[in-house]
Amino acid sequence: MHESIAIISDIHSNSFALEAVLKDISVRDIQLIVNLGDSLFGPIDPLGTAKQLLDNKNIINIMGNCDEILLKEESNLATYKFVKPLLNNEIKNWISSFKKTWVIEDLLFCHGTPFLNDQYLLEEVDEDGVRYKSLDHLSMELERVPQNYIFCGHSHVFRTAYLSNGKLIINAGSVGLPAYDDELPYPHVMESNSPYAEYVIAYKTAATKKWSFEHVMIHYDWDKASSIAEDNGRKDYAFAIKSGRAFRM
Repeated sequence: MHESIAIISDIHSNSFALEAVLKDISVRDIQLIVNLGDSLFGPIDPLGTAKQLLDNKNIINIMGNCDEILLKEESNLATYKFVKPLLNNEIKNWISSFKKTWVIEDLLFCHGTPFLNDQYLLEEVDEDGVRYKSLDHLSMELERVPQNYIFCGHSHVFRTAYLSNGKLIINAGSVGLPAYDDELPYPHVMESNSPYAEYVIAYKTAATKKWSFEHVMIHYDWDKASSIAEDNGRKDYAFAIKSGRAFRM
């Protein structure tokens, strides 16, 4: 039984942020890491990111929507065209092995929602932009999920929601890409407003043996990561990485 678990998400090829986070996890002697997905899809260092994750045998990997995109034979997305040619069969087979969701004890881990990895769990998007779902809405949506602790990523923004039925939802934030803009389902931006690499620790307190949680923000060389993204033609990633805000033309 694990008394502490590190939850990371949405690295998006930022190997510099990942290295800093993994070092912090190691210093804390946490033996189990759950990676909620979207690991290599980005213009910084996909292969360096893959190596760090493959070399660490303590990581459970969840399939993100961008991980699935990399398994496709073709895509018009610029990031796909940058990353896909770099991937060898070992890496593609490794991505194929990622889990849809993962459960340990009373904890469920997913990328987007427990049902779909390309949907937001805590947020909803319409023509007016992004807003947080009501707690009643979330209670109904998760009614058929038996676990009381649900960890998600996908929106890159750390947030928690405690529901009246006792369930707790935690978005782990993003290790490597703290903001972005998207056109679907409607044009919107997601912003953490901080360049720090983020992850979450779940741990059992000695006194109660109940789960508690810690939101961790790690400093790393985001200027270097930003510079590489810019050199690779991605001003949007470059701006987001060093500011925590989405690039606006």
